[in-house]
This record gives sequence, C-alpha cells and structure tokens, in this order.
Amino acid sequence: MPSPSAAPVEAVRPVSANPVSPATPTTPVVATPDTVLPVASSAAGAATALSSPTMLTPIVVKLGGHAPEPVTPSEAAAAASDEPIEPEDTGPDPEQVLAGYEWRFHRETLRELVDNPEELREIRDKLTEKLTPATDNASRARLLSLRAVVSRILGELTKALSDGKMALVHAEATGELRRIAIAKARLAHVLQWRGDFAEADRLFLEANSSELPDRLRATLHEHAGRSCLDQGRYMEAFNHFEAALELRKVEDPDLIARTELALDAVSLKIAENGMGPYPRSREEILQVAKAPVPKFDERVQCWGFVDSEGRTVIAPAFADVQPFRDGVGWVRRRETQAWELIDETGSKLIDSNVGLRGVGSFSEGLAWVSKDGGAGWIAIDKFGRVIISTGFEDVRPFRRGLAAVKRGGWGAVDKQGRIVLPFQFSGFATALTDGRYVDGFSDEGLAIIDASGRKGVVDRSGTMIVPPVHPAVVIHPVAFLIAGNEGRWGALDRKGRPFIDPVLPSRQAVMEELDRLLADTKPVL
Repeated sequence: MPSPSAAPVEAVRPVSANPVSPATPTTPVVATPDTVLPVASSAAGAATALSSPTMLTPIVVKLGGHAPEPVTPSEAAAAASDEPIEPEDTGPDPEQVLAGYEWRFHRETLRELVDNPEELREIRDKLTEKLTPATDNASRARLLSLRAVVSRILGELTKALSDGKMALVHAEATGELRRIAIAKARLAHVLQWRGDFAEADRLFLEANSSELPDRLRATLHEHAGRSCLDQGRYMEAFNHFEAALELRKVEDPDLIARTELALDAVSLKIAENGMGPYPRSREEILQVAKAPVPKFDERVQCWGFVDSEGRTVIAPAFADVQPFRDGVGWVRRRETQAWELIDETGSKLIDSNVGLRGVGSFSEGLAWVSKDGGAGWIAIDKFGRVIISTGFEDVRPFRRGLAAVKRGGWGAVDKQGRIVLPFQFSGFATALTDGRYVDGFSDEGLAIIDASGRKGVVDRSGTMIVPPVHPAVVIHPVAFLIAGNEGRWGALDRKGRPFIDPVLPSRQAVMEELDRLLADTKPVL
C-alpha cells in the first residue's frame, strides 16, 4: 500500500480538528501523553490504568469478528448495510475488513490485542481515503468514528479522541438515534482508555436507549461493563454483563463468548480486590443532582420538599404540589386555586396572581398552562413569557422539540408553535416494542397516529411514512410491526415498504424473525 499523504483531509463543515495522517513508526511503541500509563497495583475501586494494547503480552482468547453497521430490514434481507459500502478499485474495503476482523482480547482487561499494527494502520489509511470525498453527515460520522476505533486500538488516543468528538457532531446532525448511539459509544470507549471514566460512563448510558435493537443494546452494556471493570466497579460491571446476556434471548455465540470472558475477568478481580463500590444510580452516572421530592407534613397538614437524605429543603406550606421537572415545580397555596412556579431552592418564578388554574410539567423548557384548567392551553417558559399563544383543547408535553396538540382533531406543533402535523387524527398512541406507550413522538421522532381506529406512522417533519390503514402498529428499532385484519402480524421496513407478510402469530414472532435477519447490529465499538 502506498504511504499515506501528510496533507490534511479536505475540510467539510464540520471538520475534524485533528485529521489523521498516520505514519509508520520505526521505533518500538512507547507510552506517551496519548496513553494511560500502567500502575503497580490497583485496590478495589481504583482505576486500572493501561498502556497501548500492542504493549501487552497476556493470555488471550480469540473471538469472531463483528458485523457491519446497522441496516434497515429490507437491506438486511439482502445482507447489505444502511450505510452502503461502495466498492473501490484499490483493494478490500476498509469497513468490510474491519467488520470481519477477528479480535483477540486480554483475559483480564478485556482490551483488544493486535499482532500486526501495520495492518490496522493500512485500514486507517483506507478509511482516510474514503473520508476525503465524503460530504454527508452520515458518511462522515461513520468513517470518523471507525477511524477513532482504529486509532484507539493502536493506542493513539489523542487522534482517536479528536475523530470521536467530530464523529458525534456529524451523527447528531443526522438526528438518527442509532447513528448517534454508535458514535457516542465509540467516543466513550476512547474516553475510557484515556481514563476519563465519568464522561465515558455518562456517554455509554446516554447511548443505551430502549428504542435501539436489543443486540446493539447488549453490546453497549458489554462495553459499559468493561469501563466499570477498569474502575474497579465490579458489581456494576457484573450487572452490565448480565444485562447483555438477558437482552440476547436468541443464540449469539460471539456475545456469549465475550460475556463469559468478561464474567471470568470480574470474578478474578473480585477474588483479588473484593466487590468494589456499590453500583451507582442513573442520576449519579449522568451527573444529575436529584431534585427535591414532595413530602406531606402531618403536623401542619401541608406539602413541602425534602432532599435525597430526607432533610427538609422547602418548608411545608402548600395545599398541593407537583414533582420538580426541568429544575422547577408547580405549587399551590391554600388561599388560592391558582398555581405558582418555584425553583429547587423555593424561590418564586411565576406568581399565583397570574391566575393559572391548569398547569403541566415543564419539558424542554416549556410548559402548557391554562387560565381555566380545561381549554385554551398555551405554552410558556420558566419566566412566564408566552411562547405559543394559540389556545388548544388538549395538549401533551414536548418531546424532542414536538408536542401533540388537539384542535378539533389531534396534530402536532414545534416549539415555535408551527404546525408540523395537521389536526386530522383521532389521537396518538405510540407503542414501542419495550412495552411503553408514548403520548406523541418517540425519542427518534416517530409517532403512531390514529385515524378512526386505523394506525399509521408519521415522522417529526410531518411526513406520512405508513398510511393509517392498519389495525395496530408498533415501532420496532429498525421496522414497523403491523397487525393484519386476521390478527396475524408482519412488518414494514422504515420506509413503509412490506418486509414480512402479516402471517406470523404474534408480535414476538415477528421480532424474533427480525432479530434473526439483523446480524449486523453489532458494530465495532
């Protein structure tokens, strides 16, 4: 392969601040400020710091390669990616090579080992060649994050960090949940190797949405567990590995082998160091302070608020309260039927004199309120400023910038009050495969609409993906499950095209069939 060019990658906004132009080293790999240096020993709860994986000589286990990036069901049936890998005349495609790479893992640290670093450097060079002409956010997100993976495994963590951060910028610009999740996980893995565990764990948790395919979620749990193992959080690591196995209800030899290896590593560490710290809560990992919670005082017969330790932080003085959301909460005093808004210190933001008798919790900085509590719902911010003045008969909280609202029929508006979906539906009942129902739009911007008992699907732009002609629809991470008129189930792909005929006996049967087809929801992280 020709030596890589030293010229930076052609700028396409947004661009990487540190384009990779790898060079072949002529001296042995040494620890640099790029790497995490080893320590003599680690006590329970202490981080296990490691150097470049090419410097390790442990007992290893060889496992199968990963599959390519996530795909849509129609393309999965043809064994192709939803991020198509275009053939090149310059040899094997680097993405295909990387997807089929047979990794070896350190038995104790679970980190990848590389016998031939030059082979990985060639893969990185090829990824750089593909990145140069790429202009769309989806391609740049994929290629940058894959290049970050290769640089991480080579121990070049500063390059990996730069690519990982820029990949996430491009992924978020697409608005696609799976693409964002994969970019977050790849960046988190780089941060883990750099020893920035708090940020790594936060990203792993944020990435692991219940709206993702179970196989991808299992892989995310597996990698979050590895981060906990590095930190000496052995109980927490064990919980992640167990969750990975639980999510894989069908045979998955690679994941089972990796998870068994991980459980062995945890057992070894526990034998050496003890159980480690107690598992953290979701709020602790996300670095979000717990809001005060309502508590009724029997002595004064009023509501107040206490902190997580049970200490009073806002004195009991209210006849009625609502839980804090978005850092604020609605409270009502005995002498009035109108609500006032306070922050978590008890300071008043909106006075009861405004006369709001109907109030909804704040979400994404806005709340729906009404003077009479029955109709005429408008949206205000935390200072009482009216943001959407049009009165609606009924409303739902904002989710990802959209809210379901009713004026005659149900439709949707954005945070500026612009109509995204006309008011022509009987309602929203967005069913997800994890058993949840969402009033309005899901995290990835999809909603199931009801038109006189028939269900369809719209996206956040108001585009009708699936016309409302089905008795029931459920949003699957990569498909739409549909019920037929005979009570049988099938599936449409994410463009609304038929994929599995409605001949299967249950939703679960359809999900199992999709899971069998989607062998590519195990991206290299």
